[in-house]
Amino acid sequence: MKNFIARQPIFCRDQDVLGYEVLFRSNAENAFSAPKQDAATLSVDALLQFGLDRVISGRLAFINCTSEFLRRDYLTLLPPDRVVGEILETVPANQEMLDACRRLKTSGYHLAVDDFAGSPAAMPFLEVADYVKVDFIRTSPLEQARIAKELSRPNLVLIAEKVETREALQRATSMGYHYFQGYFFCRPQVAQRRAIPTQKLQYMRVMQIVNQPEVDLQHLARAIKQDASLTYRLLRYMNSPLFALRTTVTSVQHALALLGELAIRKWISLVSVSAMSEDKPAELVMLPLIRARFCELIALATILRYQAEELFLMGLLSAMDAILDMPMNALLGEIPVSDDIKFALLGGAGKFRDVYEIVLNYETGSWEPLLQALKRVRISEELLPQLFLQSLDWANQVSSLDLPEPTPQKIRP
Repeated sequence: MKNFIARQPIFCRDQDVLGYEVLFRSNAENAFSAPKQDAATLSVDALLQFGLDRVISGRLAFINCTSEFLRRDYLTLLPPDRVVGEILETVPANQEMLDACRRLKTSGYHLAVDDFAGSPAAMPFLEVADYVKVDFIRTSPLEQARIAKELSRPNLVLIAEKVETREALQRATSMGYHYFQGYFFCRPQVAQRRAIPTQKLQYMRVMQIVNQPEVDLQHLARAIKQDASLTYRLLRYMNSPLFALRTTVTSVQHALALLGELAIRKWISLVSVSAMSEDKPAELVMLPLIRARFCELIALATILRYQAEELFLMGLLSAMDAILDMPMNALLGEIPVSDDIKFALLGGAGKFRDVYEIVLNYETGSWEPLLQALKRVRISEELLPQLFLQSLDWANQVSSLDLPEPTPQKIRP
């Protein structure tokens, strides 16, 4: 398990997830230097090891294809209805590579041209492409509009990648792009500070209670029972296989008695964040769950093991600014969390920030800063992929209690 395997979501117009670009590195060395072995080739082995469905949660996997990868037809080791091969910008559009792409097309595979910017050198690949990905950071709005206009044709789907803001998303949509890759949904859309809706304010009050130095269980039980959906969620979580309880939970008081103070802080925070995310894209609901468990597992593998509950809460709160559409500093002003959590989420230095940077860099496939953060926390890089996959498994279990199962996306065209 020495492989780093991360994923980045690709969204439809309705912000459902079409699939994930799978990002791979085999070890620390080729995280930032030229690999001795083709990393794209190794990515198939990693996907087979980890389990394709486990990594992409029933969606499509977009796999980077180097020249060697295409030459050897390695994409055919994976099912054609579950993967899209991304032709990297380093692949020359010569006869050998075009023939390799045509073989894949004949076998039922779909292909994407990566990092397209209108260069004549990449134009031959448009003949075999189903998708074209345009980097919205490296191209200007003028170039983005020109490419969208020139490539507006049947059976060619445009993906705007590195869309990091809602403004860029709106621009890409207006230009005619079909899908969008990036973390635009992670940033709050705030023109001015918004009032928190009454129902969400109740969840915030519950989070305030559980994050006091001493939890008043009677006060907490009364607050939970004031909201029927919050009561239902808590009881449903408690009766789920995640807890493996030998008895059925019959009331809020019974649930709190069984949990204990540390677990109360963790699970009430989890239930509240899940409830506050109802009007947001499903991927945004999943993100804090994955981050929370990932932070917790990293802590348990290091000297921070005794602060694992706090790090779980840090991960859970890390996307709350986007969920509530309010600045993070304002959000943290309303919840009495520890200074370690506040400093980390607001960019301050410290061990909590190091753990947070491990999680953020893993999400984006930023391998070199990831390795630097791993050294600061003193955790073996070999552990990280398994911890990430465990976090995915746990988040899928938790979200399945409240969210519908993902609908497998049909490959377009």
